[in-house]
Amino acid sequence: MPIKLTILGCHSATPRTNSHTTSQFLEVNKHHFLIDCGEGTQVQLRKYKIKFSKIKRIFISHLHGDHFYGLIGLISTFSLLNRETDLHIYGPKGIKEIINLQLKLTKSWIGYNLFFYELESIKSELIFEDDKIEIHTIPLDHRVYTNGFLFKEKIGKRKLNMKAISKIKEIEICDYQNLKNGRDFTKENRELIPNIDLTFDPLSICSYAFCSDTAYKPEITTIIKNVDLLYHESTFLEDKEFLCKVTKHSTAKQAAKIALEANAKKLILGHYSSRYTNLALFKKEAQTIFQNTELAESGKIFEVFHGKGS
Repeated sequence: MPIKLTILGCHSATPRTNSHTTSQFLEVNKHHFLIDCGEGTQVQLRKYKIKFSKIKRIFISHLHGDHFYGLIGLISTFSLLNRETDLHIYGPKGIKEIINLQLKLTKSWIGYNLFFYELESIKSELIFEDDKIEIHTIPLDHRVYTNGFLFKEKIGKRKLNMKAISKIKEIEICDYQNLKNGRDFTKENRELIPNIDLTFDPLSICSYAFCSDTAYKPEITTIIKNVDLLYHESTFLEDKEFLCKVTKHSTAKQAAKIALEANAKKLILGHYSSRYTNLALFKKEAQTIFQNTELAESGKIFEVFHGKGS
């Protein structure tokens, strides 16, 4: 499964009995990531039966409590569970000092390596990649330094057309890797067989963009163009748009405008203000601009398969 997103929390400000602050668990091409870590995140992980040991990289969008106050607790719990696997944390400059100070003053120790990657660039940058995935920052506009994150699969190898290959006896198993890498095949008589005649195109790549707290910032659409799944904060409805200028947040309609301009396949709204009791109004407002809109809610799962959203 290329992308599976589990919403752990999606409300703003303070945690309540039935509303949890921002945190998400993302599975992409056999990678497992935790995105933001609001207070109570580890309880939500247990509730939805997500194994702590799967988490090797954590991405923190900004240093407001409803997005990272659960981090020190999770780090401590990892230690109590005798974790030995390295943990990598990506977040704004200052996050290393905050966590290390908490560990120091509580005389806590951890039995695993903790690596910090502090971010401060105001331009989008590549912060992680391997042979399967790359992750870029999405610079946002909030009251403190804030990034969203774009998770994008890399184009895979070509798929073997075994029916076509079987017709050419000179092709051996040892040639398969070259064909997957896109190379043509040359027969002993020097006849060239184009790779396209022996292989199929690789599966289309899947992508997910997490846009945390931010004022309306249409410039980000160039970074997230054609994204399969887009989460964008929608703290307010249009009736409270005047508050966006002060708080540096967005409305549901503004989030929908971003999705439309970016040509996203699906929009997920979240980070609702507690002043609203009828969250269906967020979806209704956004759908006046962007029809394929869903509401985030704790425990809800969104999946993206190659070639289509879900």
